[in-house]
Amino acid sequence: MQNSQSIKKQFEKSMEKYDENAIVQNDLAQKLVSETAKIRNDFNTILELGAGTGLLTKQIKSQMTFKKFFANDLTEKSKNYIQKIIPDANFILGNAARIKPPVKADLIISNAMFQWFSNLPDVINYYKKFLNNDGILAFSTFGKENFCELKEISGLTLKYLSKDEIIKILETDFEILYTNVYTQTLDFESPLELLAHMKNTGVNSLSSKIWTVKDVKNFCSKYLEKYEKTTLTYNPIITIAKLKSQL
Repeated sequence: MQNSQSIKKQFEKSMEKYDENAIVQNDLAQKLVSETAKIRNDFNTILELGAGTGLLTKQIKSQMTFKKFFANDLTEKSKNYIQKIIPDANFILGNAARIKPPVKADLIISNAMFQWFSNLPDVINYYKKFLNNDGILAFSTFGKENFCELKEISGLTLKYLSKDEIIKILETDFEILYTNVYTQTLDFESPLELLAHMKNTGVNSLSSKIWTVKDVKNFCSKYLEKYEKTTLTYNPIITIAKLKSQL
C-alpha cells in the first residue's frame, strides 16, 4: 500500500469529519452494496477491507445477511466505529495488503480503498486465497480522471487504473459479474474549500509533503488562473467478480 503510515495518519485526523464530507464515498458505498446484493445478499462470512468509519458497513448491515463479519483497517480507531454498527464484528488491524484473515470469506468487499494499493495484481492474487469457491470480490476504486484538477495544478496523483485494466487483472481467476465507471463532480466556493474537503476525507495523504501556507496560496492562485469554477472530479469504478471454481 502506498505511503501506508501517511495514509493512516491523515485518515485518523479526518475521521471525525469524514462522514459529512465523504459525499462521493457514501454514494459509492450504497451503489456497491446494492449491486452486490442484486447478485447475492446472504453470506456465511464477509470480510470488509479498509472499513474506516463504517460507511460501507452500514450498507452491508442494512442490505445483506451474514453469520460472521470481519472488518479491517489501518487504524485501530476504526474498530469503535465498526462495532457500534455490528457489535460482534471481528476487527483485523493492519495494512490490507498484508493481513492474514483467520477464515475464508464468501464475500470480500471494499469501498474507495483499492486505489491506494501500489500493486493491484499482487493484492488480487493474495486475496483469492481467502475466498471460498464461487466467493465474490466486490470493490469500488477510482479511475484515471480522478482529481484531474489537482493533478493539473499540483502534479499530485496516484497510479490510477482504467476499468479495462482492472478487468484484465481479474479475468484470469474471476468471472466479471458487474462493472461500472462514471464521473461525479463536486462544486466548491473556493480552492481553499476544495483543499479542506480533501483534508476532511483523508485524501491529502496523496503526498507525504507537508503543505506550507505558501504552498496553499500558490495552489489557490494557480487554480483560479486556470479554472473559472472550483470543482473536483471523482472517477469511481465499481467492480464485482466471482472467483472461478478451483479444481
